[in-house]
Amino acid sequence: MAEHRAAVIGSGLGGLAAALRLQAMGVQTTLFEARHQPGGRAGRFEEAGHCFDMGPTIVTEPGCLRDLYASAGTRLEDHIELLPLEPFYRLLWEDGTHFDATGDSTRLHAEVERIAPGEVAGLEAFARYSEAVYREGYERLARTSFGRLSSMLRVLPQLFGLRAWRSVYGVAASHVRSERLRQALSFHPLFVGGDPFATSAVYALIHHLERTGGVHFVRGGTYELVRTLAQLFKGSGGELRLGTPVQAARGTRKSHELVTPKGSERFDCVVSNADVMTTYGTLYGVHHRRARLGAARLRHARWSMGLFVLYFGTTRSYSECVQHHTILFGQRYRELIHEIFHGREVPADFSLYLHAPTVTDPSLAPPGGGTFYVLSPVPNLERTRADWAERGERYAEALLEALEQRLMPDLRRYISVRRWVTPEYFRDELGAWQGNGFSLAPVLWQSAWLRPHNRSSLIPGLYLTGAGTHPGAGIPGVVNAARVTADLVREDLGL
Repeated sequence: MAEHRAAVIGSGLGGLAAALRLQAMGVQTTLFEARHQPGGRAGRFEEAGHCFDMGPTIVTEPGCLRDLYASAGTRLEDHIELLPLEPFYRLLWEDGTHFDATGDSTRLHAEVERIAPGEVAGLEAFARYSEAVYREGYERLARTSFGRLSSMLRVLPQLFGLRAWRSVYGVAASHVRSERLRQALSFHPLFVGGDPFATSAVYALIHHLERTGGVHFVRGGTYELVRTLAQLFKGSGGELRLGTPVQAARGTRKSHELVTPKGSERFDCVVSNADVMTTYGTLYGVHHRRARLGAARLRHARWSMGLFVLYFGTTRSYSECVQHHTILFGQRYRELIHEIFHGREVPADFSLYLHAPTVTDPSLAPPGGGTFYVLSPVPNLERTRADWAERGERYAEALLEALEQRLMPDLRRYISVRRWVTPEYFRDELGAWQGNGFSLAPVLWQSAWLRPHNRSSLIPGLYLTGAGTHPGAGIPGVVNAARVTADLVREDLGL
């Protein structure tokens, strides 16, 4: 019988990864999930033969996933197949100009020369900067616990040397003159909830991460990653309780009590993968004054934007029209992003991310059909009180019209399935503060030690994992957060 018992709240990828690691190190772990399927934001639904991943679709840095499977004594390749994508993305502007992002230097240089003649040298200078911040910001820091101020002070010289206070867009602009190429090099923070004009230049590391490690898709969809991790967790003796929301919690250094609809239960420690505001303000805030104070401070933090995501299936594949990942820029870039992150109204225009997994894996749709989702960043509910129940239908129709005009001819004629989620879904179903899509925004003053700590500084025996703690959002971010958190639990339990 295991000497220690731990609870993990929330079975998103961060919670699953933490639970699997804890169980593998000999801690008897119970994973609580309010919904009736694991995965959190990485959920799935199926309709009329179409299989939809609801959340993350981009897999970079496979090494952190291999390390996670290895912690459970197995190999990633024995459970999932990673399919490399080429190109990584197609970027499309309104005048029809396109740019294919690729890891092949020869092709990439040709693409740059086509849309921005004379800018290859600037691109390579940006790539060298990206590699430098990758070495400092990912290889050295992604698995570092910033539980003490001294740990932050140790890395400040390197961050200052890299001028990390600049934005990702600012770094791109310092290396290339072409506005389109600046956009191509700076849009990535949007994938982790960041404003390219405010997100720390450290996130320029994504360019190097993708260019050297590639961009991948999981055969069968990202949910296969969720499914196999859940299987491994249960197979190693962990207990997964679906449909069991944690309603309240209290804790001391020696014991934590969790309350669910089925009663209360005690554990030696708790790892929360829930939204950090939910963790402090709702779960622990009832019994802990320090948790309530922590939640009050977080209300004034900068949060990531909201998301409107439209899932649709078609009776036509459109594989001749689209790439697996397509970014459709609107007429505005800087102004639109400012309105998304700082405005009070939902902008009338939009830039879009189209995910077309059946380009790579046709099994996710009926024969001859296509499965898609299109994502539009929008203000979160803190910034605008848009009535999405009233607005949703019109907004979805506007996105389909834009796709039809720019990329997918006669689209609405071929649609057989459609469903959408709004910031209200993220708030009500996923417990995300103000309907944010990616937790706290990745700005420099909310990074490392300045982010909610993996070992809670407010409640003894409570640990945080997932997008709201170090190192942040995205699959590599939450998987590395789980490793950092599990190592802290190991240290504190004396394992």
